[in-house]
Amino acid sequence: MQIGSVILAAGMSKRMKSAVPKVIHPILGKPLLTYSIKTAQAVSSLPPVVVVGHASDLVMQAITTEVSYAYQKEQLGTAHAVMMAKDLLKGNVDYVVVTSADMPLIRKETLELLIKAQLHNDGPMSMMSIIGDDSRGFGRIIRSKTGNATAIVEEKAATPQQLRIKEYNAGIYCFQSDWLWQALEKVDKSAVGEYYLTDLLQIAVETDQAVKVIPLPDAEEAIGINNRIHLAEVEKILRRRLNEAFMLEGVTMIDPERIYIEEGVKIGQDTVIYPESYIRGNSTIGKNCEIGPGTIIDDSTIGNDCRVLKSVMEGAVLEDHVEMGPFCRLRSGAHLASHVHMGNFGEVKKSYLGEGTKMGHFSYIGDAQIGKDVNIGAGTITCNYDGQKKNKTVIGDGTFIGSDTMLVAPITIGSNAVTGAGAVVTKDIADGEKVVGVPAHVINNKKEEGQVNNND
Repeated sequence: MQIGSVILAAGMSKRMKSAVPKVIHPILGKPLLTYSIKTAQAVSSLPPVVVVGHASDLVMQAITTEVSYAYQKEQLGTAHAVMMAKDLLKGNVDYVVVTSADMPLIRKETLELLIKAQLHNDGPMSMMSIIGDDSRGFGRIIRSKTGNATAIVEEKAATPQQLRIKEYNAGIYCFQSDWLWQALEKVDKSAVGEYYLTDLLQIAVETDQAVKVIPLPDAEEAIGINNRIHLAEVEKILRRRLNEAFMLEGVTMIDPERIYIEEGVKIGQDTVIYPESYIRGNSTIGKNCEIGPGTIIDDSTIGNDCRVLKSVMEGAVLEDHVEMGPFCRLRSGAHLASHVHMGNFGEVKKSYLGEGTKMGHFSYIGDAQIGKDVNIGAGTITCNYDGQKKNKTVIGDGTFIGSDTMLVAPITIGSNAVTGAGAVVTKDIADGEKVVGVPAHVINNKKEEGQVNNND
């Protein structure tokens, strides 16, 4: 049995009032369309066929997963859109599942239920319905006295009596492939000049073929996105689903409604996430960590037993047992080895801090290679930019950098060296040397040695 899938993504989406096609507006960091693709891929034997039209180049650029594309030059309705996939699927699949790109809440299990229903249906098509008080603009499913579905009436064309019907078309279908392509040829143009996929139900009924209608187990799945209010509504639901999945796998969330985590993030068990934390991109967090409150993590890796309080990480790496914050920023290329401590209002960019190093508050470390067990006093700055290029600072193991030290790169400081408070270091320092002053010079008497400030 071969299953094909068609995803309708060619609409103009005028109600979004955006220069960006609706189907690539981001939800939890990924284009809206990717959710429909992921669900379709889970049940399809072939790559899903995405029917594109309006701004098709932008849509195709935004999608990186494996799909096939069919182009709908003129937007002439849903039946016409599905017909665009004929050359890719006819003769290659036994059944065709049709969904819409603007309905990202549909689960894999729902499509599996629909396919199973069609496999046991002697007729040519099966579809999903919603039962409830909120129609959300969906068409009404008309049934005969015996309970068989006979037609779908769009809300704007329904009579007052039909508007009282509480069963609605969800727009999720499964067709026998051979029948589908023949039936699409029989769809008549509507009064507004479009060909509607919903007419296939009536075509089946007119030839005494059964149409199976299955109520959606969760009506929430049928929520579609037509405007930015719907976009926010759907993202909230997806965020809730994702956070609940993390919690079921052993992650603690303090007030999950105030925690934002994107698809693809990985978090280890017994980690605690506090409110107002945003974890995005390809981020990974280990076990037994505490993240937040008020922390932003983008495309970063955090080891086990780390504490990140009210800080920002962008393309950074923390090994195990690292503490940082509040109000720290790790920029791209920052790498803190195990047992590093980083005080408040510190910033690290494109630098490695070795195991056990302590970095005081109000410090900036950029383009640096720092060894183990180094003390970086409060207010220390690597002066890495000379007006034309960035220069590197190297600090050896066990070195003590006094408060308010300026390290004018390029510069190398040896192991177990010391700089006095307020030193401006412009020349390399050998292992074990102590320097003070502006510019810094090596201490050579007891009086000068007293200038070394051992506060961090």
